Amino acid sequence: MVDVAHLLRPAHLQQLSNILKDPEATENDKFVALELLKNAHIAAEKVLPSCQDTGTAIISGKRGQYVLTDGEDESHLSRGVYDTYTGTNLRYSQTAPLDMYKEVNTKTNLPAQIDLYATAGNEYHFQFVAKGGGSANKTFLYQQTKSLLNPKSLMKFMEDNIKTIGTSACPPYHLAIVIGGLSAELTLKTVKMASTKYYDNLPTSGNEHGRAFRDLQLEEEILKLTQNMGIGAQFGGKYFCHDLRVIRLPRHGASCPVGIGVSCSADRQAKAKITKDGVFLEQLETDVFKYLPEVTEDNMKIQNRKGDPAPPSEVIKVDLNQPMSEMRALLSKYPVTTRLSLSGTLVVARDIAHAKLLERIEAGQGLPDYIKNHPVYYAGPAKTPEGHASGSFGPTTAGRMDSYVDKFQEHGGSLIMLAKGNRSRAVTNACKKYGGFYLGSIGGPAAILAQNNIKKVEVLEYPELGMEAVWKIEVEDFPAFIVVDDKGNDFFSRWLPN
Repeated sequence: MVDVAHLLRPAHLQQLSNILKDPEATENDKFVALELLKNAHIAAEKVLPSCQDTGTAIISGKRGQYVLTDGEDESHLSRGVYDTYTGTNLRYSQTAPLDMYKEVNTKTNLPAQIDLYATAGNEYHFQFVAKGGGSANKTFLYQQTKSLLNPKSLMKFMEDNIKTIGTSACPPYHLAIVIGGLSAELTLKTVKMASTKYYDNLPTSGNEHGRAFRDLQLEEEILKLTQNMGIGAQFGGKYFCHDLRVIRLPRHGASCPVGIGVSCSADRQAKAKITKDGVFLEQLETDVFKYLPEVTEDNMKIQNRKGDPAPPSEVIKVDLNQPMSEMRALLSKYPVTTRLSLSGTLVVARDIAHAKLLERIEAGQGLPDYIKNHPVYYAGPAKTPEGHASGSFGPTTAGRMDSYVDKFQEHGGSLIMLAKGNRSRAVTNACKKYGGFYLGSIGGPAAILAQNNIKKVEVLEYPELGMEAVWKIEVEDFPAFIVVDDKGNDFFSRWLPN
């Protein structure tokens, strides 16, 4: 799991590198790809994990009939997860319910999801996956019928529903689509494994006995569909997806489940095996530098595929230590898509902190000054390595905080928000009503932000919440884009449903 948190597969890195060479890629596509490659280069040093959400540990194992163990396989694997997360700079993300409503962080990242199977042979095979909340939340099940199973209906269904994934799970994605399945849970488990390339060697045709297969032609057609959506690698363009896997399963005649899911830009998995000859781990890439070509921002200034002008290349510097009214006045001068460089103080608050702040409003106490006077960054850090100012500290999904925005802005808070991904119409309406802004940060490059942009981190309130505490951080040249402005404009509105 240490390797998985810091290293990526060579094929994934090559796909990022290929974006930089593609004349059809937009400036934003290339900017995101370059940042993700630089982030991978830093993470490969095995100090700062590639993403601050170091995920739920998911382990799948197949033990051959001649492999003898003490029968406590799950316990031993759990111990390995415990040792990894408590002994390194990874984040504790798991919460344990004390009752239906109260939760605490387990402070170990346990429990892990462990699925073990018996099979033939004398080897023990494993797949290790670190699955973050952002990409896990973009797993969807649709209960359809036989009427979907024709080319016209299926492609319309895919176009309508793939868009709803949005950008909050950090594209470019490895997209997995499963059509059919003997049960809902089989469909979704196949989605997860397909997104990791686990089923790449399936046959490419079915038979009368119900074998699973990949539909290579449909993979090409849907990939082209995603390229033409225009969403791109987070901020517009071609590279919403690196690639696709479409798997067809048998189904009950009364059911037609369809599963859609992604592996995100933190494409973290590795295979392993135990044989009579020893223990073998998949070799992930440690030399990321070779995937970084000689690319500068100057030669990324191109037009997009539809001939529209590329986004403005000027980067606007924003002093976060000036009064909130002055920051808002500055941002109001520029359109959505404008690139920003932020320096100064940010307040960091995410899910539980927002719930606690709402309780203050409902109790008649109002909001604290810190969320009125400073922009709020939705995030939760990994542990800080010795000698570093910060652990990996990238943005979390903005959409989870959408329901708070109108109420908070009404009370003078959250007038400038910073996170990743698209937001709902309610946020756009609130920003127009109260003069607020939502700034988008690139989802994925948490290590590079920690190393280059975050200079100081301290707990401001609720230290008992661990990574969910309210933090105060000092940043320098923190990259962002204007996504939603104070005039009712939303950068993503042209592509995504409300």
